[in-house]
Amino acid sequence: MKIGKYSVHSLLSGGFKLDGGAMFGIIPKPLWNKSNPADQLNRISLVTRNLLLVSDSRKILIDTGMGNKWNDKAKEIYEIDFSQHSLEHSLKELGIEPSEITDVLLTHLHFDHTGGSTKEENGKLIPAFPNAKYFVAKENYEWGMKATDRDKGSYLKENFQVLFENGVLHFFDMKENFFDDEIELLSVNGHTIGQRLFKIFDSSNTLLYCGDLFPTSSHIPLPYIMGYDLQPLITLSEKKEILPIAVEENWKLVFEHDPFYAAATVAKSEKGFSVRERFETL
Repeated sequence: MKIGKYSVHSLLSGGFKLDGGAMFGIIPKPLWNKSNPADQLNRISLVTRNLLLVSDSRKILIDTGMGNKWNDKAKEIYEIDFSQHSLEHSLKELGIEPSEITDVLLTHLHFDHTGGSTKEENGKLIPAFPNAKYFVAKENYEWGMKATDRDKGSYLKENFQVLFENGVLHFFDMKENFFDDEIELLSVNGHTIGQRLFKIFDSSNTLLYCGDLFPTSSHIPLPYIMGYDLQPLITLSEKKEILPIAVEENWKLVFEHDPFYAAATVAKSEKGFSVRERFETL
């Protein structure tokens, strides 16, 4: 789809699985299992889905997926699967080489959002997009560098420390905008400290790339909050702030991890908020 000067592409970059109970927090399994059926290990299927924004002067990638720097044990735990989709293949389908990416915007530095930011070459870690500037919130980088025992397993430094050491990692400025008036940053802190969501809009359309505030379309209802979130009550307040605007202005929410749907619009319901219409593609 086209928004302002940008052609917007949804890129599937891999499949993986996480524990369903962790993904849905306090919600009982009989409820979430209807929409996201668990396997014999209680894991649900997820994907990594990235956005590519292409203008005459820039090719902007939002998040980079899991990456391929995984040992066999981790591949088995998360059932990481690139057999159907990978970031490299999705870019290639659009005729784009990694060297053409000008900017990489990172919602946050968890491994399923920035794992593809670096790669191994000749036994050395290097930026996966050699000509790109990478951007993240400073507070998220600082948190990731000293993550707590609770969440340090999600902040794997091989995915981002090398970016800083190579001088290609930059921090978003306090104005919370990026390049122009068609990309706006929203700051959220419930899932982790310093996450950024990306709103891409013009006079006709608005997309919100939801990161881990709404990882799937099943997480639209207010109580559906991940057990991974550091501050679940903050997540709840952020959902209450964003969803009414999304309803009023007919935003299309883009889901980074939904295995079935790329995006959805939202409606106000008797119990709070619900999905109005789901879209398999943008």
